[in-house]
Amino acid sequence: MRWLAKFIYYKLLGWKVVGNTNFSKDTVKKAVIIAVPHTSWHDFYIGVLLRKVLGIKTNFIGKKELFVGPFGWYLRAIGGAPIDRKTNENKVDAIAKLFKDKDEFRITLAPEGTRKKVDEWRTGFYYIAKAANVPIIMFTLDFENKQNRISEPFYTTDNIEADFKFMRSFYEGVKGKIPEYS
Repeated sequence: MRWLAKFIYYKLLGWKVVGNTNFSKDTVKKAVIIAVPHTSWHDFYIGVLLRKVLGIKTNFIGKKELFVGPFGWYLRAIGGAPIDRKTNENKVDAIAKLFKDKDEFRITLAPEGTRKKVDEWRTGFYYIAKAANVPIIMFTLDFENKQNRISEPFYTTDNIEADFKFMRSFYEGVKGKIPEYS
């Protein structure tokens, strides 16, 4: 299936990967991956193709009710992890615990929290990375240039303002599928 993903990604869609192209399942086994800008449902299949092209497994979270029966098996098979949203448990701690329980876990999140334009990112991804002591890897969804740029692993510091300034600078000039939401 990897050859098919490469054919679709490179030849049919005309996309390319730039930056940290050495990012693979062997170099970073645990990370919070942030995808920006998240402006359209098209971002999902670009991300799915990208993970096949790079040969890495990435994960996502969903409410635990989705993970029952045969559909739950499928969601787990493609990298899903259930989260109980009804308990009083802190969600950052619950997700950070997923990292501790697994040998390999990379979770992909959109810091905007929506496909609409936002002025401020949500901070959960940052605190998850900090609590789990894993790096943040940034990647772009640049539809204008048809490229996914991937950063080197970035470890949080004790200066959230400087960290966010650094991370946001990685995405300067990037246009999503719907540019006015970028």
